[in-house]
This record gives sequence, structure tokens and C-alpha cells, in this order.
Amino acid sequence: YRIPPHPACLLFSISHLPKPQLCSSHPLHYLQTLLTGPDLLEPQFICAVYINDIHIEIFNSREEPPRMEHCAPWVDQQKAEYWEKETENMLRTWTENHTLQILMACHVLPGGNFSHGQYELLFNGHNYIALNEDLRTWTAVVKAAEMVRKEWETTSFAKYLKNYLQYEGVKLILRQLDYGKEIMLRTPEFSNLFPSDTPKIHVTRKVRADGKITLRCWALDFYPAEITLTWQRDGSNQTLDMDVIETRPVGDGTFQKWAAVVVPSGEEQRYTCHVDHEGLPEPITLRWEPPQPSVPIMPIVTGLVLGAVLVGAVVTFLIWKRRTKGKERAGSEFKSPWEYQVQLRVCLSHESKFSSTQLLIQSCADVLTLTLL
Repeated sequence: YRIPPHPACLLFSISHLPKPQLCSSHPLHYLQTLLTGPDLLEPQFICAVYINDIHIEIFNSREEPPRMEHCAPWVDQQKAEYWEKETENMLRTWTENHTLQILMACHVLPGGNFSHGQYELLFNGHNYIALNEDLRTWTAVVKAAEMVRKEWETTSFAKYLKNYLQYEGVKLILRQLDYGKEIMLRTPEFSNLFPSDTPKIHVTRKVRADGKITLRCWALDFYPAEITLTWQRDGSNQTLDMDVIETRPVGDGTFQKWAAVVVPSGEEQRYTCHVDHEGLPEPITLRWEPPQPSVPIMPIVTGLVLGAVLVGAVVTFLIWKRRTKGKERAGSEFKSPWEYQVQLRVCLSHESKFSSTQLLIQSCADVLTLTLL
């Protein structure tokens, strides 16, 4: 199992920017996703490219023909040779042997100096192996990745990534910043092109095998990517006990993120999730809300049933009275009031089997109707 280094799908950001002057970093992200499974006729490979959280390029193997395409909000100024080369790189990366995601990133300081890099590989949606901050060694997140870690540490893969992140990416990001510098640098005249999308927030609860509870705070469909999720217990931050994922692009220009905390069963209401985002007028605080119990209806059902029984008994008696006075029919052809009462008792004794008053009354009515026919 080896993932070959691929320069076309790395994440990096700028250094040595001449103009305009930087007041913050400008990260470039490439996100690769490969999907395989019995429900797919063929594997699907997607590579999405972002600069400053803006979607600029996309490759989708399902397109005909599959090719790297421009999708930035400015005019495509790349030469045809560039797209041919990028498409060739994407097709070479596309493999049918694995289902994985690769996330790489590089950040620089405002002055253009390299700050830090990142490389993570996820297998079947779970963290698998990651490059450490020194950009030389690896951490195998799961035991199955130990073989990959040993192989990569005996090769020059990490060195290749470090050199690429620090130097080779500069050319691409400088070109993109030149093509879309007004939008990238968020000049006032273009600020309305990217209004903030308010995050959709909710908290879920899941029981663990050990009996404890996992509370997960979700933030979905928000833009820009910068967001803060924090759990508190009785007002005290639980940062050290939280499990938080990196902010991830959805693919439609928005992002998602969650933060989870493990709590003792029965103490869920002591924990609150605090969310802060540019799209919110003010930070939001929320907690897990248990399902609301249904309104008790048994007293109502009992009253209605008793009323139905009383009315039914009166009707039954009147019908019996009328029929016993018939001229031609023998009394043995009709049931006695006692037999009707037995039917009513059966109906009443089955009230607990019905979940609604309407069903219960209808059932009793059906019993009476069938008895009187």
C-alpha cells in the first residue's frame, strides 16, 4: 500500500509576494476524494482546489471527458497547455485500488515567510496517517498505517513534500493571486460577491459502549471557513477534552465542522456548545435538547371511552326494547342486553392497545355495529 507523491493535489500558500502587501496569509488547498464500492459502477475521483476558501478548480472523473476545469469567479487566463497537464496529472492520480482522502496545506506569515505545512491521509473517512510539524516524520493514527509510516520514513517522500510545500507552490499561487487579486484580497468593490453564510447548528447525542454519552456539536453549510466551536461544562471550557475535526469543504462553496465531548450519562444538560462565526450577529450557545414527551392522553381516552360506553348502552337498550316488541320475530333471534354489555366490556378492556382516542372510539363503535346487525 503506497500513495505516490502527486504535486498537482497538494495544499500550500504564498511566500515572497511582491504586490499587494499582505495583511494575512492566503492558503491554497487541494482536496482529493476517491470513492469506490459495490453500488458504484466505477470509482469516482474528485479533486477540488480552493484559494482563500474560494473554489477555483475542479476535476471530476464522472464528467465526459474527465478534465481539470476552471471554476473561479474570474475569467480563465490559463493557457491550454496548463489544463492539459493538470488533467493528465489527475488521470494519473486516479486509482481503483483505494478509497481515500488526502488533505495537504501550507501557511505563511504575513511577511511571506513559510509558517507551517500539513499532510493528512484519511481512509474510509477516518484519519489514517499524518505528517508531523517537523515535515520529516510521520504519525500512524491507526495500527494498520504502521507499515505505510515505516515505508514513507525510509523514502524521501516527506522531504519531497517539504520542498514542494515551501517552494514549488509559490508559482501557482502567485499566478492565481495575480488573476484574481481583487477578489482574493477582498477589496471593498468585490466584498458583496461572497456574503457570509450562517452556519446551521445542532447538537446530537449518542450512547457509547461504556455507558457514557457523546455530545457532538455540528456546524453545517457556513462560509467563510473560519469558525469557533467550544464546549463548556457549567461555564468552564472543556477544550482539552474535546474531539474537533478540521474545517472541511462540502463542495458547494460552504464548509462543515463538528466538536464532540464525552460526558457522564445524566449530566448532558450541564454542557453547552458555543459557536462564533462571521455570519452570526452574535455568538450562539446551545445544548442538547431531549425529545419532548408526548402529551398524556389516557385521561382523555378514558373519559371518551366511558362516554361512548354509556351512549352505546343506552342505544343498545332502546334497540333491544324496540325489537322485543316485534310482531313476527321470536325473542330468541336477538341478543340480550347482557350480551351487549359483554361486547362493551371487551371493547373497554382493549383500550390500552390503541394509541389514539379516535381509533379506540371507532373500534368500540365497530363492535356495537357488528353486534346489532
